[in-house]
Amino acid sequence: MSLKPLFVFCHRPPDCIYGNTMIAVETGLYIGSVADLKVPADLTNAGITHVLTVDSEEPNISGFHTKFVHALDDPSTDLLSRLDGCVHFITEALTTSVGKPSSVLVHCHVGQSRSAAVVTAYLMKTQKLNLQDAYTKLQQLKPDVKMNEEFLDQLGLYESMNCELDMNSPLYKQFRLKKVTEKYPELQNLPKDVFAADPAQTQNTEVVYRCRKCRRTLFRHSSILSHYLGSGASAFSHKRFSAGRPAGDQTECTSYFIEPVQWMEDALLGVMDGQLLCPKCSSKLGSFNWYGEQCSCGRWVTPAFQMHKNRVDEIKHVNISALK
Repeated sequence: MSLKPLFVFCHRPPDCIYGNTMIAVETGLYIGSVADLKVPADLTNAGITHVLTVDSEEPNISGFHTKFVHALDDPSTDLLSRLDGCVHFITEALTTSVGKPSSVLVHCHVGQSRSAAVVTAYLMKTQKLNLQDAYTKLQQLKPDVKMNEEFLDQLGLYESMNCELDMNSPLYKQFRLKKVTEKYPELQNLPKDVFAADPAQTQNTEVVYRCRKCRRTLFRHSSILSHYLGSGASAFSHKRFSAGRPAGDQTECTSYFIEPVQWMEDALLGVMDGQLLCPKCSSKLGSFNWYGEQCSCGRWVTPAFQMHKNRVDEIKHVNISALK
């Protein structure tokens, strides 16, 4: 029996570097997988000088400038907090090389999610693209790219902060609190920096809020975690409202949702939900729930530390000398 010759065709994207699966995103920047590290000589021949690894294990490679970011391809992963460092590593490599041009390989395990999130963040920041355009551009270059939904949400937050991590942003604070809840389900041994400084123990000219009953200072204005308004009464369709009550009554928030403050620590640790009491007079100020509570506007806030507006007073500091 005669055998016909067998031809095997392997489709390779036009921007794929021969000998591996790296794809050129722009001049000097490549996205790939851990498989691209198997033969370091191939990387050198391709001009790679820097390797950024976003994976669960740090690769054992030498002869390159490297950065390792420990990250699982999992919804619990906080990649947002590491994006600025990753973008800086890439930018510095591409703009500060002396003599021979530098090239950067950004990779995760299979080159589809974690590395894609980092490269998308880089495109957003350096090319002034919005998330949709940056992600679409990368998918056109590498069609198998598919970020998990959590990373897309984190990139959305990154975009809302103008592609620069703002640790004072209410959106970032809320995001970090949510991640802390996921990382410490027993709510024990929480990082100390989760709790904002007690304004009663420090001097500050910022607007503060005091207990209406005993005047004890409770939190600063910067601790308020603002949120988008919900849909009002329609969000409470599962509850009964008294007849004749205007639907618009629910569209204004009746509580401040804030970050936890140091004086709350004993009440919050190891407890999923409960009341928030004034540390001085023990009057009820509000409530907390690490899994979230619904605001009067209808928006669900997670986690939630809410102070009822009718239990606190806003105090503004006045510069007397400026009035003279």
